[in-house]
Amino acid sequence: MRVLGIDCGTEFTGYGVVEQNDRGDLQYLACGTVKLSRQHSMSHRLNQVFESLCKVIREFCPDDVAIEDVFYAVNAKSALKLGQVRGVAMLAAASCGLPVAEYAPLSIKSAVVGYGKAEKSQVQHMVTTLLRLSAPPESPDAADALAIAICHLHTAGTERRQHATR
Repeated sequence: MRVLGIDCGTEFTGYGVVEQNDRGDLQYLACGTVKLSRQHSMSHRLNQVFESLCKVIREFCPDDVAIEDVFYAVNAKSALKLGQVRGVAMLAAASCGLPVAEYAPLSIKSAVVGYGKAEKSQVQHMVTTLLRLSAPPESPDAADALAIAICHLHTAGTERRQHATR
C-alpha cells in the first residue's frame, strides 16, 4: 500500500509518500514542501497547492491520501484559511479518484512516537528511524506529512487484520 500524507498549512504545505510491503516494512519514496508566498492572492496560493499535489499524485500513484484534521487555530480567520487549504488538498485527491482519511494530531503522534503529546523533534526523530533515513527531512512540514502517511499505514494495517479475524 502506498500513501500520500499531507500536512496542510497556509504558508507551507508538506507532503510525504510512504509505501508498506506485505511484510509490514515501511519505505520512504518522497517528501517535500509547497511554499506559499503571502504576496500572492489566496486563490493563487490555493491553486498552487492543488497543482503541486496533483503532480505528486500523478508521479507516485498513491492508493490513499491522509491529512491532518484541524485541531486548533489562533483565530477564526486562520481556521478559515487552513480549512481552504485542507479543502483543496481533499479536492486534489478526489479529482484523482483517491480516498482521503483524516487523523487527529494526537492519533498521528501516538502512531509514530507512541505518545500523543510528543514534541515535533520527537516526531522527526521517529520518522527518520522508522523510514531508515540518513537524516531527518529538511522541512518539519514534510516530516509531519510522512508521519501522517505512517499513521494511516498503521491504522489501515490494524483494520485489515481486524477484518481478517471476523
